[in-house]
Amino acid sequence: MKRSLGSQTIIYPLPAFLVGTYDTEGKANIMTAAWGGVCCSEPPLVAVSVRKERWTCEAIVKRGAFTLSIPSADMAAQTDFAGIASGRNTDKFKELGLTPVKSALVDAPYVGECRLVLELTLHTSLDLGSHVQFIGKVEDVKADEDCLDDKGKPVRKKIDPLLYDIGAREYCRAGQTMGKAFAGGKIYWKKTDE
Repeated sequence: MKRSLGSQTIIYPLPAFLVGTYDTEGKANIMTAAWGGVCCSEPPLVAVSVRKERWTCEAIVKRGAFTLSIPSADMAAQTDFAGIASGRNTDKFKELGLTPVKSALVDAPYVGECRLVLELTLHTSLDLGSHVQFIGKVEDVKADEDCLDDKGKPVRKKIDPLLYDIGAREYCRAGQTMGKAFAGGKIYWKKTDE
């Protein structure tokens, strides 16, 4: 039997993103966000929600761009700090020993130490209440060479993406492969003459 937990935002798994922006003075900043994910395939769009009072919120609006750096599991403490310190009074890149890399495509920095990075231009923003949801058009995805397979596709196990467990309020890593998408479910497919 299931027990009601009330109206909450509990979804598994949640990605841990490092949202990269430049503030109005051009200072590079990162902020941790877990409220986000893919929202459209054509055009390629990704959404991330940011509290209105966050320094990053204003920066995305002013610059019209942001990046999503995907931290690896070994970056859990750095990712946590980037979510609890404010860019208003902290140089998070410097404090964390991370490298801000200027994107050649969008007006935002990304984290050089992250193995996978998305560069986005602001497509749409939605005022949702406590958060603004920013929907970014993916202009490019950059990946470390050693995280790609022989066909040039990212390998999850090599990226080792950090995840956020909202229920336990802890970071974790992706688990084992359970099957191939668009293949494993075919055992339930019933062929008809239609």
